[in-house]
This record gives sequence, structure tokens and C-alpha cells, in this order.
Amino acid sequence: MSVKVLFVCLGNICRSPTAHGVFQALVQRESMGERITIDSAGTGDWHVGKAPDRRAQQAAAERGYDLSGLRARQVARPDFDHYDYVLAMDNSNLSDLKRLAPSHFKGHLGLFLDFARRSAAREVPDPYYGGDEGFAEVLDMVEDAAEGLLDDIRQRLV
Repeated sequence: MSVKVLFVCLGNICRSPTAHGVFQALVQRESMGERITIDSAGTGDWHVGKAPDRRAQQAAAERGYDLSGLRARQVARPDFDHYDYVLAMDNSNLSDLKRLAPSHFKGHLGLFLDFARRSAAREVPDPYYGGDEGFAEVLDMVEDAAEGLLDDIRQRLV
């Protein structure tokens, strides 16, 4: 059995590619890469085909994550037939996903930070219009939630 995870934010250039890269590294470190497939997407189409924001890439690289190979794409209805977890970065993204999700979707559709253990926040703030410190804050939240998500998936795979 394998599990497929899709991270979703607005433009797929800051938060969701950060979650994608962090979770991919964690999954590889735990030797679970053959059992877990990871992707990311945005609810909007403004950045389709573009690499993650340079600030997101730089903040991630400072912690040992490589986002350079990722490219933005827009989430689509067929994604719900492919992914077991569709995880939104904020409530606005989640609302958009709920409208898009087909009624037969049986996977987990929710907020990524629901898996966080240390962060009291429920939404990953969009750092796009802020300073560099926003990207570090996003990484802190994402690293926390990634560990909780992996534990949840491990329970599914047993």
C-alpha cells in the first residue's frame, strides 16, 4: 500500500512547495520514499510552470531543503481521484478545495497544521508580501506539521 499527499496553497510558489520539499526530505530520511508520493499545487493559476519564490528557496536551502526542482501547477478536480491527503495551508484554500472536491472523495481533506504538535496556529501564513522572517516562520510550522503527518501516515500503513 502507498499513500499520496498533495499540499495546496494559493499560488504554489511559497507555502505548498515548502511543505512539499520539507515532507519529501523527511520521508526520504525515514526511508519511506517508495511508500509515500508527494506533490504540491495552488488554487490559483498565476504562477503555473514557475519555480518556487527565491525567498522560499533560500530559506529552505538554509535548513538543507532543495525546492529548486519544483514547478507550480494548479490543483484540478482529478487530483481528488489520485491523492489520499489533500492538505490546505489556510482556510481560504480549504474552502476552495471543498468546492472543487467531488462528492465521492474519501481521502483526508483538511488543514496541514491540524497535524502540528507544537504550533497553536491552524493556518500557515502567506509570507509572499512580507519579509524574510516570514519564510522562516513558515518553515518552523511546516517542519512541525510534517512530523505529525508522517506519524498519521505510518498508522495508515500498518
